[in-house]
Amino acid sequence: MGAYPINCVSDHDILHERERIFKALKKALLERTLSAELTDHLGYEPHDPKGRKSGNSRNGHGNKRVTGEDDEMSITVPRDRDASFEPRIIKKGQRRFDGFDDKIISMYARGMSVREIRAHLEELYGIEVSPDLISRVTDEVMDEVREWQSRPLDEVYPIIIFDALRVKIRDEGTVRNKAIYLALGFTMDGHKEVLGLWIEQTEGAKFWLRVMNEIKNRGVNDVFIAVVDGLKGFPDAITAVFPEASVQTCIVHMIRGSLRYVGWKERKAVAKDLKAIYSAATDELALHELDSFDKKWGDKFPSIAESWRRNWEQVIPFFAYPADVRKIIYTTNAIESLNMSLRKIIKNRGHFPSDEAATKLLYLALRNAAKKWTMPPRIWKQAMNQFAVLFHDRFPFSIY
Repeated sequence: MGAYPINCVSDHDILHERERIFKALKKALLERTLSAELTDHLGYEPHDPKGRKSGNSRNGHGNKRVTGEDDEMSITVPRDRDASFEPRIIKKGQRRFDGFDDKIISMYARGMSVREIRAHLEELYGIEVSPDLISRVTDEVMDEVREWQSRPLDEVYPIIIFDALRVKIRDEGTVRNKAIYLALGFTMDGHKEVLGLWIEQTEGAKFWLRVMNEIKNRGVNDVFIAVVDGLKGFPDAITAVFPEASVQTCIVHMIRGSLRYVGWKERKAVAKDLKAIYSAATDELALHELDSFDKKWGDKFPSIAESWRRNWEQVIPFFAYPADVRKIIYTTNAIESLNMSLRKIIKNRGHFPSDEAATKLLYLALRNAAKKWTMPPRIWKQAMNQFAVLFHDRFPFSIY
């Protein structure tokens, strides 16, 4: 009988072998961790002479079956003579072990690369973990991402803030700068909620129209105020799907963009004169302040006033609102602090190998950030009272 050809090994056999290796690595890491915990408990390394008169010592191992993320596995648990050792990673009597994957995901969510996670686990537990295992664990997050990105949303959001982060992603062999867009919504009770994230594939209105339709298809019927960062084609896409939405340019971004042209010596004075524009009582007074600003600074910084005039149609909706609502729109601390935490995660990365890798990491970072979000600001109740008057015919009194 002839020999079997080399390529007779099936995909199922290869997958089974990978699963076996993954399971062996997880078992080895868990047992090494338990051994390190016992060393910490006893206060001396194995075979160290100082342990002879310590009053307690190692006493072999016991077998234990635990259920992990995939299936059951048998592990050996080290014992001490006086039975005072209480493992932390898997406690006495515990039959489920989900901590391994969670620990890898937690490190990944904090911006550690696969290489850094490997080094960290080796330093702590003295075992080499394969890059495939780490990638496999983090890849499992993508199912959660897809579920999160398609979850139903509220019917009405008083405010949604749209913003973008620039990241480097490899695309068809070339590293490109891509924009990842976030939508941060304020619910009717004032809680913050990231509605989704999207990686820019095409420029302009078609991309934004797709995003708006996706939000609508997930249950959103109305948006009172949409705050954007002067993104081309975005206002038209918003009003095409939510025709009654008021589109507002982000004032904070306008200020930051203006000060980009100003040196440190004059920045304080320019910022003060800009404040006179956006803090004016009405849009007529704001335009008057803009004219005054242009007369004073136009020769030296002509692009500043030009930028405000170019975006004026999306700036002036701001002036129609009372102080309580203005403060929420202007003070975009929510999106600013969120972006700051995300930038900390991605700043040390040269680039992402794919759109999926970037999405995975940012989703995990968003999930961590959301855990720290507090109750709505005190001014939210006052703002909602104003919304009830301003948007009386659209205000869902039944849910407020």
